Amino acid sequence: MKKAFVVVILVLLILFGGIFGFKLYGNYMMHQALAHMPVPVVSVSASKVEEREWHPEVTAVGSFAAIQGVEVTPQLGGAITGIYFHSGEYVKAGTPLIQIDNSNQLAQLASDEAQQRLAQINLRRTRMLIATKAASQSQLDSAVATYQSAVAAVKNDHATLAKLAIRAPFSGYLGVRQVDLGQYIIPGTAMVDLQSWDPLFVNFTVPQSDFARIHVGTPVQVEVDSYPGQTFSGKITATGAAINAATRQIDVQATVPNPKTILRPGMFGNVTVIEKRLEKVLTVPASAITYNTFGDFVYVVEKKTVHGKESQIVLQRIVKTGIQRGSEVQILSGLQAGELVVTGGQIKLHEGSPVKIPASGKV
Repeated sequence: MKKAFVVVILVLLILFGGIFGFKLYGNYMMHQALAHMPVPVVSVSASKVEEREWHPEVTAVGSFAAIQGVEVTPQLGGAITGIYFHSGEYVKAGTPLIQIDNSNQLAQLASDEAQQRLAQINLRRTRMLIATKAASQSQLDSAVATYQSAVAAVKNDHATLAKLAIRAPFSGYLGVRQVDLGQYIIPGTAMVDLQSWDPLFVNFTVPQSDFARIHVGTPVQVEVDSYPGQTFSGKITATGAAINAATRQIDVQATVPNPKTILRPGMFGNVTVIEKRLEKVLTVPASAITYNTFGDFVYVVEKKTVHGKESQIVLQRIVKTGIQRGSEVQILSGLQAGELVVTGGQIKLHEGSPVKIPASGKV
């Protein structure tokens, strides 16, 4: 019994040993075949690291504001008896907009003008009498005071009437009318917006670290999402008197011409402050950068001689990037001018991969 059991064990050992031996031999032969197979060459596109001259820039988000803009409101209350404008139209300074009921003030003006005429006649008569010593100096003083009081009352009536006849304080574009004929309004009631559209202010803030780069007269460019691809140019016209102690930001105001009146107060835009000086920077196409949480890197193409034959391989290089303008990215460190970096096909690459660059793929 024991002998039969030993025989079975030996047979199984020989059987499984043969299977595993055959498997190991097959793996060995496969590795040998792969070791002698040529490494596949990856076709990629590449571009040289270029040295360019850029104007340093400061970017911010700004908001357009009218140089002159108000919400037209009355100083005195009353019923509206006249509306002389249409929503959205352009008006010149002094154009009548709204008339508030002035019937009582007109009656008061007529009464005060009559009192003024009477006071003037009495004053003239008193001066004639005092010339003949038929009136005293106190009577003349009283007549002068009465006349001046009457004149002041008439001026007050005219001032009240002017407040009831609301006019455009400056030239600009009206908004949507918010009141109706016959409506009773009180002081401060919003009646219509009036905005001047050309030029416009652009208000934005910059951190104190950039304050030394901000000067009155420095050019700015503004882009708004309402008009993609268009750039609106202007200049800085004012800076804040102090830096905000809470945010460490300073207010900056630029003036942007708007001759076509396509921009509106309240719009936001991306503001770029362009310094006059030039600085040299290294740039690569944005497609060359592989962004990674452990550090951004590029694949640098280098030449290597293998078995007496010159070939090209790629090596990973950690880089520090700066600002991006269009399709170009600034390189602060990690590369030198003239080096060749891969701009397409990185997904197929790893450290040391052999590559080839077609004639059309090298810039």
